[in-house]
Amino acid sequence: MLKFMKFSGSRTYLIATSVLCGAMIGVLGGCKKSSVAQNQVNQDDLIHIGEVGSMTGADAGFGISTHQGILLALDEVNTAGGIDGRKLELHTLDDQGKPSEAVLAIKKLITQLNVQAVLGEVASTLSIAMAPIAQQFKVPMISPSSINSKVTEQGDYIFRVCFVDHFQSRVMADFALNFLHAKKAAILRDMKSDYSMDSADLFTEIFRKGGGSILLDQSYSSGDMDFKAQLTAIRAAAPDVILVPGYYTEIGLIARQQKELGMKTPLLGGDGWDSPKLREIGGSALDGSYFVSHFSQNDSSPHIQNFVQKYRIAYGEAPNGLAALGYDSARVLVDSLKRAKQAGNATQTRDEVRDRLRKSIAETRDFQGVTGKISIGPDRNAIKAAVVFKLTDGGKPQMATLVRPD
Repeated sequence: MLKFMKFSGSRTYLIATSVLCGAMIGVLGGCKKSSVAQNQVNQDDLIHIGEVGSMTGADAGFGISTHQGILLALDEVNTAGGIDGRKLELHTLDDQGKPSEAVLAIKKLITQLNVQAVLGEVASTLSIAMAPIAQQFKVPMISPSSINSKVTEQGDYIFRVCFVDHFQSRVMADFALNFLHAKKAAILRDMKSDYSMDSADLFTEIFRKGGGSILLDQSYSSGDMDFKAQLTAIRAAAPDVILVPGYYTEIGLIARQQKELGMKTPLLGGDGWDSPKLREIGGSALDGSYFVSHFSQNDSSPHIQNFVQKYRIAYGEAPNGLAALGYDSARVLVDSLKRAKQAGNATQTRDEVRDRLRKSIAETRDFQGVTGKISIGPDRNAIKAAVVFKLTDGGKPQMATLVRPD
């Protein structure tokens, strides 16, 4: 099945959901049949890049923001002439937010479109499902924003440009203890999300070590609509803060229902909150809550404001953290392609091209991204700072502090 979808901006993009039908699905270029042998480099004067994202489904806001950031970065490269005269072609497949579809998508990108690398996924559960496939075929995979530690543990071809879950959880726990002076916390976690489960576990460990106590640990499943039973139990426990490490759809509903129950306890969360949809759903019920993310559009740095302006022109809206990470993931990949000198060597096999690219990505040091300077550590994780936001004035995020890694 194929879907035509209209995103922000003036283009229509072709997204393949589960069947490629033997065609090459292009975002930056046209559609044509792939006749490339499995162990040869594409010889069509294009550099083929794959992307897997949730373009439809409950978390489509994340997928579309990330895709727009990636597309903006690659458009800049192509406008400037490409790499050694070769243009970049992006092949974007929609996994609908389902692990099984993510696995099918990355297999098609690798085995049918013969991409040099894959960008994605956003959600940790989906990246964990995809990563073994990328590792099996030795195709570099860069996740823009999957923070779960298990993602890069899948093998040496798997990278990320975001910070990891332990750092985010430490930032949340330290902020609760030392800035909010909280001593008692409750947790409301998503049982279906690796991201949420690990974030809750790590926060619990760090918060307790800092002298805090966890009064109650409640759960829900992504897709749930009613959280009043869990919130009523939490209200009775009377915590100082409530950690809700989930995604924006449920967070907005939880905030509204918390307000309906007369609760004023601050909610705490991570980068899964970082979407304009959060404010649309939760509105003023979110005021007084905090979340950790990767990027502030209000940073006065010229390179950040230049990105914000270009993104606004392209899509008619301000970029969120997911858009910025998508942009950075594509730029890190382009920088690595240039350093690996992959673009013009027609004598190399596919495996040689991908191996050299893998080494080049691993050697990334102090790359100036819009989400901060990016260095890839020995475990293939990015070492970088985090931003804490406070929600005010109808759920609008305002930067509260910047936290750098030790």
